[in-house]
Amino acid sequence: QVQLVESGGGLVQAGDSLRLSCAATGRTTNTYAMGWFRQAPGTEREFVAAIAWSGPHTYYTDYGNSVKGRFTISRDNTKNTVYLQMNSLKPEDTAVYYCNLVSNLQNLWGQGTQVTVSS
Repeated sequence: QVQLVESGGGLVQAGDSLRLSCAATGRTTNTYAMGWFRQAPGTEREFVAAIAWSGPHTYYTDYGNSVKGRFTISRDNTKNTVYLQMNSLKPEDTAVYYCNLVSNLQNLWGQGTQVTVSS
C-alpha cells in the first residue's frame, strides 16, 4: 500500500519562496512519475509540474505554463521524495497543492497542502 505524505505549505507574501515535499511510503516499485497539481476554490485542478524517470539517473520534467521559470520539481530517489521549489510566488499561486504518483498499478493522490500567497 503506497501512501503520499505532503508537507511544506503555508502562508507567504508575494515574491517569497516555498518548498513542498511529497514522500511516497510503502511499496513504490513500478512508480515512474510523480507530480504536483493545484486547485483553487471554484476552479478545476490544474497541472503544475511532473517528473518522470526510466532509471535512477534518467529523468524528465514538465511544467504548467503559469509556473515555468519560477517552479522547479526535483526528486530524491533514495528517499522516494519529490520536491517542488516555488520561487517568486504570486497571489494567483494560492491553492491546495496535491501530490500525484503514477505507477503501473495506480494513479495516487495525496491529501493536499494549502499554499496561500498574500499580496
